[in-house]
Amino acid sequence: MRLFLLTALAMTAFAANSTLNRLALAEGEIGPAGFAALRVASGAAVLLVLMTLRSRALPRLTRPDWAAVAGLTAYMLGFSFAYVSMDAGVGALVLFGGVQLSMFAGALLEGTRPRARRWAGMALSMTGLAVLALAGGPAAPPPQALGLMALAALGWGVYSLAGRKARDPLSATGRNFLYALPLVLAALLLWPDPATATARGIALAILSGGVTSALGYALWYALLPTLGATRGALAQLSAPVLALGMGAVFLSEPVTATALLSAAFILGGIALGLWRGND
Repeated sequence: MRLFLLTALAMTAFAANSTLNRLALAEGEIGPAGFAALRVASGAAVLLVLMTLRSRALPRLTRPDWAAVAGLTAYMLGFSFAYVSMDAGVGALVLFGGVQLSMFAGALLEGTRPRARRWAGMALSMTGLAVLALAGGPAAPPPQALGLMALAALGWGVYSLAGRKARDPLSATGRNFLYALPLVLAALLLWPDPATATARGIALAILSGGVTSALGYALWYALLPTLGATRGALAQLSAPVLALGMGAVFLSEPVTATALLSAAFILGGIALGLWRGND
């Protein structure tokens, strides 16, 4: 039960990131590069403070896990730029559908052989994602946004796979954010935002970085060694369902009967894949 509740908390943080990002970008409160930079900077600051308070000394910087740093950078930038023209719920759908595939692929390449019910759970959940993606309609994202979110999905899949080896989740997350910051700032210089950020846009970016990203990702790294790659991939498919609900409440995005049917498939697949078993 404890694992379930902590995983649910992490998924809520992931869904909140979609909502906060879209909330800031939809009304032009801040640009995508600025949002990503502030998100990573505030996340790094919060994590470094927590690390310092825990050890009562400034943390030592060890060698980075470059796969995790590259994955986090790709995720942060692809995520923000995609949400310029993509609804929160649809974006989370594309993101975590891609994460599902990349994490299962990574597990297979490493020699993991998931049990039959885990495959069945993935198939059921992916059916739910397909139902939602193929429904079309006015909220369908443009190809460029889909490509950017696919990049974010690949990045997050790599980041999550790297997290299974983290012995100290808080320190690992802090280092990843700190080393990713120069890369995200370089993107801000290369693709500067067209408009000046408002106080509300800055606040949303800091909230996303310092709370739902920094603390949510540290929690996720703590859970991954127990969940494993395939169960971790399945668990993340709850995030699009949560993001759809948050998008409806905070952004007035439509929730159709098709979306509800998709959510039922996704949650059913998660329940099947996570039911009493280990990788």
